[in-house]
Amino acid sequence: MDRVLSQEEIDKVFRNLRDDGDDDPAKRALPYDFRRPDRIAKDQLRAIHLLHENFSRSLASSLSAYLRAYVAVNLVSVEQLSFMEFSQCLPSPTCLVSLGMMPFEGAAVLELNPALVFPIIEMLLGGAAKSPLKVAREITEIEQSVMDGIFRIILQDLKGAWHSVTPLEFEIMAHETEPQLLRILAPNEAVVAVSIEVRIGENSGMMNIGIPSIVIKMLRHKFDQQWSVRKSESTEEEQARIMRLIRPAQIHLDGRLVGPTMSVEDLMDLKEQDVLTFDYPVGRFIDLTINGKLKYHGRVVMAGGKRAFQIEEAHGQ
Repeated sequence: MDRVLSQEEIDKVFRNLRDDGDDDPAKRALPYDFRRPDRIAKDQLRAIHLLHENFSRSLASSLSAYLRAYVAVNLVSVEQLSFMEFSQCLPSPTCLVSLGMMPFEGAAVLELNPALVFPIIEMLLGGAAKSPLKVAREITEIEQSVMDGIFRIILQDLKGAWHSVTPLEFEIMAHETEPQLLRILAPNEAVVAVSIEVRIGENSGMMNIGIPSIVIKMLRHKFDQQWSVRKSESTEEEQARIMRLIRPAQIHLDGRLVGPTMSVEDLMDLKEQDVLTFDYPVGRFIDLTINGKLKYHGRVVMAGGKRAFQIEEAHGQ
């Protein structure tokens, strides 16, 4: 049934609409933590991810040769955290070293889980470390000395991986067992955390690397230069190197006299005294194909008692 609204009812409807549509910006605002570290560009994080994938493959080969056992190294994640968040993710106690990064003033962190350290020590001391070892204690100074060889291999491969971006020299500055006692960065300073899983037989553990974000930002143009496609003229030495590489390559040459075609049925019907007209002028060039592709036109000649092909023109000219 039809019903006419009064002016009071109409005003009430509009008041309700205004109340429901009260979109105060202050209500939609989210709290912002000014201590949050500046973010690194996603493309740069992808470049760091690819760099440490190469590092993982290289480290797997190096550790396998050093320990004389099969070692699998897999990159798990690359993300940006505050140094406090990074240190809270590490087990306690653990095996920690702070790394100098020459020529930069920043210091990085390298951590090996106890689940990985003690099986390595056992293998270096002559054991097999076939069964999983669960040791929850601090590493001793003697065990740290035993692990120095492992750290040298890790840092050498890490240096080689970063060499594609910039020359970096990693040097061990200090050893530590408690992440909370490592005071090389401010708690709110950003780091790029690289998590890598290392598996040796039935034993597996994590290796974590923390690199100051400020160092990564300083190398932004280096990453751009590495992944950008640059066109440059090749030098004579480069041309000679390419020529040496392709000189032993084998190619197939085929000189073809292309003429009219006929069906098999017509060929079967041929009789004695029949005449076939090829309609191929004597002066017409023969096609020369290289690996199945037409490249030149010319004619068949004799050279030194052997048949040869004399190139008259390139295809398409």
